Amino acid sequence: MKKVTIIGSGNIGLSLAKGLVNKAFCSPKEVTLTRRNIQHLTEAVSLGFEISSNNAEAIKGAHIIVLAILPQQLNDVLEEIANHLDPKKQLIVSVISGVTCRDIKNKLGQDIQIIRAMPNTAISIGQSMTCIAGEEASKENMQEVTRMFETVGAVMKINEDLMTAATALCSCGIAFFLRGIRAASQGGVEVGFHADEALKMAVQTAKGAADLLLQTHSHPESEIDKVTSPKGCTIAGLNEMEHNGFSSSLIKGIKLSAIKAGGLYSADS
Repeated sequence: MKKVTIIGSGNIGLSLAKGLVNKAFCSPKEVTLTRRNIQHLTEAVSLGFEISSNNAEAIKGAHIIVLAILPQQLNDVLEEIANHLDPKKQLIVSVISGVTCRDIKNKLGQDIQIIRAMPNTAISIGQSMTCIAGEEASKENMQEVTRMFETVGAVMKINEDLMTAATALCSCGIAFFLRGIRAASQGGVEVGFHADEALKMAVQTAKGAADLLLQTHSHPESEIDKVTSPKGCTIAGLNEMEHNGFSSSLIKGIKLSAIKAGGLYSADS
């Protein structure tokens, strides 16, 4: 068991804390959650977590320190904790969009071990797709962080230069797929279903499509081929969507989100 401090306990931070406890990574008493206004942590208190509004105090004795704050809050937080860190015993895990390991090392010193992680909001139900990177981190620390985030979903190790791309595809991607489900449900209303019926049908169909690929390790196009027949209704619908830019608009959206994700943090802010 290792003590974990999560600085910035909003939706991502609190969901991670719950996952760590649910999967027996640690006990609630071994997790300290911080937030400027601790009145927002009443649920955390009821679950047995330690809470604090003092980041410097909260990291004392912690083996892993998770930074789950906004990019514009980073410099202030690093100033608070810089003189209280033990580089030989503490590991920093950053889930902050657009912030590199180098950005943090430049503030805290080159000896500190830092691993970046990019989960998405499905972390709240233990279904996150989390990408992690830390070229200069030890193998043991990478394994430990992998275990941490496996408590709340799937984990993939990537090169850090792909982190902004991962942000767009996995973190922003939740919104893209949700918008697709919303559009499908609206189409269902157009063809005669009530809104609640259409939404339920669209959600389950999307879930079935995802599970089909996850469980069969198949490629999307091979599964599409199974449901398209000559002169059929499926290929007609697919072609109409493609003529109106379905795939190209999704690709362009992911590329633009990646560009935006790369510019969220300024070291001078």
